[in-house]
Amino acid sequence: MNDKLSILVRVDLDCSQARVAAQGHVTARSIQALYVVLKRANALMEGLALEIDMTRARVEPAALQQLHACSQSHHLPAYIDPFQADCRLSILAPGDALTAAGMVGLAA
Repeated sequence: MNDKLSILVRVDLDCSQARVAAQGHVTARSIQALYVVLKRANALMEGLALEIDMTRARVEPAALQQLHACSQSHHLPAYIDPFQADCRLSILAPGDALTAAGMVGLAA
């Protein structure tokens, strides 16, 4: 797996949702770039639901904790978004994909 962080954003304005897919290595330091992308995506439309797909990334536990804190508070960190706009954020973590794949296998 590549250590370089790559971020792809797909936006569906009709359904008011955006998927932000991260690949590579997400660290407590590189997460700053992810926050900036999330802030820009969140500014596209009021009430936009943001989903972060981390299933193809290697994520440090500290970075994942930061994302979960943002998801629970509905805000990005104040140093990224000083106006603290509401941010509807859900996280698809690397382990979630394995769990989902396992459940599909059980259902079949």
